[in-house]
Amino acid sequence: MIPLLLFAGATGGAGARTTASLPPLPKAWPHTLQIGMASEPGDAKKMRGTARFGFRYQYLAGGVNTGKGWSTWNENGSFVTRYIQESVARKMIPVFPYYMLLQSNPAGGDEKTTDLAHVNDIAVMRAYYADLKLFFQRARQATKSAVVLHVEPDFWGYAEQASKNDDASSVPAAVASTGLPELASLPNTVAGFAQAIVALRDELAPNVILAYHMSGWGTLHDIVYEKPSDAVVRAYATRSAKFEQSLGAKFDISFEDFSDRDAGFYQVVQGNPKTWFKPADFRRHLLYAKTFVAQTRLRIVAWQIPYGNTIMRAENNTWNHYQDNRVQWLLGANSRAHLRAYVKAGFVAFLFGRGAAGPTCA
Repeated sequence: MIPLLLFAGATGGAGARTTASLPPLPKAWPHTLQIGMASEPGDAKKMRGTARFGFRYQYLAGGVNTGKGWSTWNENGSFVTRYIQESVARKMIPVFPYYMLLQSNPAGGDEKTTDLAHVNDIAVMRAYYADLKLFFQRARQATKSAVVLHVEPDFWGYAEQASKNDDASSVPAAVASTGLPELASLPNTVAGFAQAIVALRDELAPNVILAYHMSGWGTLHDIVYEKPSDAVVRAYATRSAKFEQSLGAKFDISFEDFSDRDAGFYQVVQGNPKTWFKPADFRRHLLYAKTFVAQTRLRIVAWQIPYGNTIMRAENNTWNHYQDNRVQWLLGANSRAHLRAYVKAGFVAFLFGRGAAGPTCA
């Protein structure tokens, strides 16, 4: 495994070989580069027997006021308890992408409109904070070890698009207006929403590592399609960092995604051949992340990386078997130099999975 402290910016020894110091790792985070993947309940033993995975992740979804959310999957939220205990028993850190805003009631509209409406709805957010409290209570009771809560992937990108000058305090959200005493001093903005999440974690479950999700498209630009110059990449990444900093909330780490579907899936199913990564795209991806890490002081996890490859004959661009090249770049032949570049940029883990039915499965 590649040691993350190799590029930690120490004053002497191996760390001195880097030209710029990286942020410290979150408390209880492993000190070597990690891999993980999506993993359903009951799969931990088999997964750990396949490779030395350090992380496994499971979505928490279903909405906070629908009667179908994660807290109902087993009695009184014990789904989380069981998943944590199964993971810890197999020496893996559990990760929960907490994806609850979109699927809450009332339903309807596109994802951006629905997310922003729900975060500003007092009744929805009262239920949301109660649901979040239950998660933290379960996570604290289940283990003293680290648990990762990956907070609302995609939401922050939509909020950034709705903001003025990439400032989260310009986007309304129901926080103090919910009437909850512990949130009474916080602003009714998306910045206040982020601060509320951190405050509840601090009070209820300090063993939980909170992950922000950086969506580069929150800037209304996409470096994969635009293929901009390095200066423009840095400018876009600076905007992403500015929005995260405007939250005024101390997240512990940031997640980001290459893509939620294989390039072959986009090409064959959606008629879009433009999501394949070439060496220059990987370089821009690194530069974007490196700039974001340096400005926010958050290490970064690449999440939901497509499983597809161009080597196996089974990958024939049919359902569940689409091609991609990201896994080969990271873990294939001669990938050691690529991994070292990612570590030096601030990456600490690569988590593989798919964001919909159809792309390559594990």
